[in-house]
Amino acid sequence: MADNPQGTPGPPTTIVLFGATGDLARRKLLPGMLHLWRSGLLPHMQILGTSLDEHTRDSFIDFARKSIEEFSDDDQDKDEFEEFAKRLFWANDGLEHLAAGIAEAEQDCDGEQARLHYLSVPPKAALAVVRRLDEAKLVRNSRIVMEKPFGTDLESAKSLNDAIHEVFDESQIFRIDHFLGKEPALNILALRFANGLFEPIWHRNHIDHIQIDIPETLGVEGRAGFYEGTGAYRDMVVTHLFQVMAFIAMEPPTALDPISISEEKHKVFRSMLPLEPHNVVRGQYDGYREEEGVDPQSDTETFIALKCFVDNWRWADVPFYLRTGKKLAEGQRIISIAFKEPPKSMFPDGSGIGDHGPDHLTFDLADTSKLSLSFYGKRPGPGFALNKLSMQFTMEDSGWAGSLLEAYERLILEAVKGNRTLFTTAEGVERLWEISEPLLQHMPPVRAYPQGSWGPNQIHQLIAPASWRLPFERKWRDG
Repeated sequence: MADNPQGTPGPPTTIVLFGATGDLARRKLLPGMLHLWRSGLLPHMQILGTSLDEHTRDSFIDFARKSIEEFSDDDQDKDEFEEFAKRLFWANDGLEHLAAGIAEAEQDCDGEQARLHYLSVPPKAALAVVRRLDEAKLVRNSRIVMEKPFGTDLESAKSLNDAIHEVFDESQIFRIDHFLGKEPALNILALRFANGLFEPIWHRNHIDHIQIDIPETLGVEGRAGFYEGTGAYRDMVVTHLFQVMAFIAMEPPTALDPISISEEKHKVFRSMLPLEPHNVVRGQYDGYREEEGVDPQSDTETFIALKCFVDNWRWADVPFYLRTGKKLAEGQRIISIAFKEPPKSMFPDGSGIGDHGPDHLTFDLADTSKLSLSFYGKRPGPGFALNKLSMQFTMEDSGWAGSLLEAYERLILEAVKGNRTLFTTAEGVERLWEISEPLLQHMPPVRAYPQGSWGPNQIHQLIAPASWRLPFERKWRDG
């Protein structure tokens, strides 16, 4: 374990991991917890795994070992697994097993342990776990982490929140959005509010439109049962893209603390206009209805693009274009700020001005943080021909790449510390479902699109006279 962690360590905590043998735990949570322990950020952590699967402590440790061998890319983490395994415990399903498992996990701890209940379970099972924690008297001095989706419409979101609030106070609830745990999402706040260069132009007077574009090359990958009742809008837009959009659109917070940042995000959501169905394009990739578990007449969208507005003084009439979908041409996660073009051009015809769209500031939300500013410059030589140029920055350029935390690692650490900056609230969730009501009640038709494309052709009409930033006119440089 590292002697000098890069950050403030969290307090002594027992993490009760529900769904501990599921895919998320295997791929992200167990490797992430090992890394947090090994890096010294959670030095006094105990982990109690539980699920519907039957295990012993030894078999769970073996499960965790195999998960880390397969999904961890940190050799130092792997080298210290046997020491980490001393912090792994198991409880089979049932109240008596849960209480006994916690007692065993904490028996050698010095002082009282805080508890973090991580619900890595299907949404339909979450309330049953909440009630079980109440019956087991494990609510006091604890926090609970919940995975998306948080309801499927306004009524279900309110019902879910009311039921959870009967057991947990809102201050104890951490609704996770792994997009907000990514280093580039935090870089948005740094770029905006730490630099006098950008904030003065972060305004409708200078910005033409904003795109948040999260295409995926994967399909439903065995998740058809979940996806059929959810679709791209509920799965991605409400829970991810709107949250990222709030970081882009928010006003400067009075302080860099959870309450101040959450309040500014809420102001964005309160200012959003209800979604108009004619500003939405829904799509379904060819072959989706042949997937195992999918209704042959399915109307579920695997793609969605929409135009929305934040109706306040900063953003009035500036469109935000959001797009995400399955089986698309590339897997990308970008935010692109399109600046307004000069009101009049002095350059001759054929100079190239405007040929490649307006100037853009682009964030890549992939784990290796990247930033690009594209603009026009003069091509060397006689005459006045212009080329589209770009300045690019990557985290590797800074020498800080080793300090990066994976999104789930950051969010687990912040939840243990009780820092709610990167988590959504009941108020925010319910407001987003409220503005979604006109769309959910009058969904536009689903349009077919070929696998490997960028979605239905109607997306070009949605954004006209502008164009989608993806595919890029130029590629990211390597290193």
